[in-house]
Amino acid sequence: MLTTDLFSTFQHLSTFPASIFSYTHSGQSLLGFKFVSPGEEIFHVGWFRLKWYGLLIATAVLIGVNLSMRLGKSRKIDPESIADLAICLVLGAIPAARLYYVTFEWHNYSQHPENIVKIWEGGIAIHGALIGGSIAAIIFAKFKQISFWQLADIVAPSVALGQAIGRWGNFFNSEAFGSQTDLPWKLCIPNYRAACDYVHPTFLYESLWNLLVFAILMWLFIDDNRHHRLKAGSIFLVYLIAYSIGRFAIEGLRTDSLMFGSLRMAQMISLVGIGIGSIGLLWLYIRRRSLPDVV
Repeated sequence: MLTTDLFSTFQHLSTFPASIFSYTHSGQSLLGFKFVSPGEEIFHVGWFRLKWYGLLIATAVLIGVNLSMRLGKSRKIDPESIADLAICLVLGAIPAARLYYVTFEWHNYSQHPENIVKIWEGGIAIHGALIGGSIAAIIFAKFKQISFWQLADIVAPSVALGQAIGRWGNFFNSEAFGSQTDLPWKLCIPNYRAACDYVHPTFLYESLWNLLVFAILMWLFIDDNRHHRLKAGSIFLVYLIAYSIGRFAIEGLRTDSLMFGSLRMAQMISLVGIGIGSIGLLWLYIRRRSLPDVV
């Protein structure tokens, strides 16, 4: 049995690069990509199953913690404090992300409440994670007597990078995709006819957008380290606005949005994020006052 499992694993991995995308020609001399998920599992041996989503999330967390520790050190904050903060963020973000998702999918979970705890089967929401992580960070900052906005500025680039990495988990799970398209770049979702429905690869759109947000935030952070022109909280507020703009636009393409009546929750929360970020920057640079803090 073990030999069979290992053989299947190596056979699957040997075809992995070709199964992610293939080149297509649109007839207009434009090279495109057709993304095809190789499946959610990397391999399994007996009862042990390693899935891409879990590996990507773990990778994003490790990279994010390392980056935040380096950025914190440049702001004269003990890297050990950042490591402790990372633990608090995970403990706050994951349950909140699950609770947020379950709340807006209650029509499904109410029929099978035993599935609520099965987070390994999927079903978390980034906005829930951001809310839960923010609450955890506020509590941590109060306890450690560190400026919340200073911590938020340090962590924001890592959050954007983590989101860029984590979105690829949606690709491997064949989820969070958009409406049908005939663009040169598209995602194949197998249908009941054993053929493909071609849809917008919204996971890719958001991943690329988040990489752009990450680059902007890092540029602001490095420039501020040199010239000290930004006020505490500025980088986090820019993240809030930039991420929310991209998420609002991309969410309009998706077919699996969490809904509140006829409204897409992600778009509603994005508008709130844009509003909070804009008011915060106006408060900092027009009113020329500091943001309320927990210290």
